[in-house]
Amino acid sequence: MSNNISIKDLIAKKAAAELFDGAVVNLGIGLPELVANYIPEDMEVILQSENGILGMGAHVSEPADEHNCFNAGGKCVALKKGSMLFDSATSFMFIRGGHVDVAILGALQVDQEGSLASHEIPGKFIPGMGGAMDLAAGAKKLIIATSHTQKGRPKLFEKISFPATAVKCVDTIITELCVIDVIDERFVVREMSPDISRDELQELTAAPLLFKD
Repeated sequence: MSNNISIKDLIAKKAAAELFDGAVVNLGIGLPELVANYIPEDMEVILQSENGILGMGAHVSEPADEHNCFNAGGKCVALKKGSMLFDSATSFMFIRGGHVDVAILGALQVDQEGSLASHEIPGKFIPGMGGAMDLAAGAKKLIIATSHTQKGRPKLFEKISFPATAVKCVDTIITELCVIDVIDERFVVREMSPDISRDELQELTAAPLLFKD
């Protein structure tokens, strides 16, 4: 990993490389929001926010007369030319109707079946799952952008133990150590960091890994 980029930014940069021209993309709250910083300038990506924005622009430091719109994470954002604003009911109809090409979300746990746990840690209060359940089920492709471990503990499992946000929905997992595709209920490593070996990566993962050569 480069010393000049944080782990979160490294993951976000990798996730941005998965996008394509013309895609309608929803970026989850937290780390996934950083993906907007790494979308190539010559690529036209339409960002959607579940609180009712289509054509969202970059984050801005503070509200102003020309920047008084907020995304689902409560951050002030600019609006691109041709953007649209609508109510939450219309926004979720848009999501559930399959009009989001790619959703990029964070995770607490992911398993090799493609099931996602992102909204609840047993015994701890969390406000709710927001739009994650709808996005996981409604997006044509679901990418998880997350650190590979949490305080040294694995986040990728044979079977999630936390309550499921959505089941059998994850297509790709991007961490600071690798890019994994979920294929036939197996973790298939497509790309690895040069700073880690296959054995070391397996030790940090609580499910068998296959390696795509």
